[in-house]
Amino acid sequence: MRIVTWNCHGAFRKKYLELEKLNADVYVIQECEDPNHVRHEGYREWSSGGIWTGANRNKGLGIFSPTPEKLGYLSWPASIYELFLPCSFGNQLNVLGVWTKQANSPNFAYIGQFWRYLQDNWPRFVESPLIIAGDFNSNSRWDEWDRWWNHSDVVNQLASLGIESLYHRCTGEAQGEEIQPTFFMHRRISRPYHIDYLFASQSLLARVVDFKVHDDPAWLELSDHLPISLELRL
Repeated sequence: MRIVTWNCHGAFRKKYLELEKLNADVYVIQECEDPNHVRHEGYREWSSGGIWTGANRNKGLGIFSPTPEKLGYLSWPASIYELFLPCSFGNQLNVLGVWTKQANSPNFAYIGQFWRYLQDNWPRFVESPLIIAGDFNSNSRWDEWDRWWNHSDVVNQLASLGIESLYHRCTGEAQGEEIQPTFFMHRRISRPYHIDYLFASQSLLARVVDFKVHDDPAWLELSDHLPISLELRL
């Protein structure tokens, strides 16, 4: 089973065929259009049966699959936070799509949104094997000393639940010391950041076959983010 997450930087209707070449079973896409409000017939058909959320129909969070009958929306509470999309994939695992936003919050923007969502839902994070995939807009290097919901705090709480970042597990690099970027601000190679992540439950770690940041420069012609993928043996 392969899972791909990608912030497509909008206009996903023009890009989904390129992403399809990665041949995933589940696509977690940030900044994509609501399939129910586009005229693009090909995109509507490709995304049929997928799950989407967002206040802006042109830039939301979607989870799609070539076998959409396996996707099931999970009605976890705290939907006021932006943006989170929990679903099940068959009876094999759960997937939580993430695209953290400023959310007009003066105190809990970006990783703060994830921290609050985690506090409201942490028992559900351990109910079934879980993959967390998306654009966190966050990194440990931006931790603030007097804040209790830093990126590192979130990573540590996930670790206490048996959930680990696959990039860091596979590379051995520490949080905040990532060599491989996932985002280039304004698509400039001189402004690299690591802000996209795939996390997995402990029970899935031994099943990881492959993890990859797709760093072909051609992706930067489509978005300021690179896709990242995970392959599991199920």
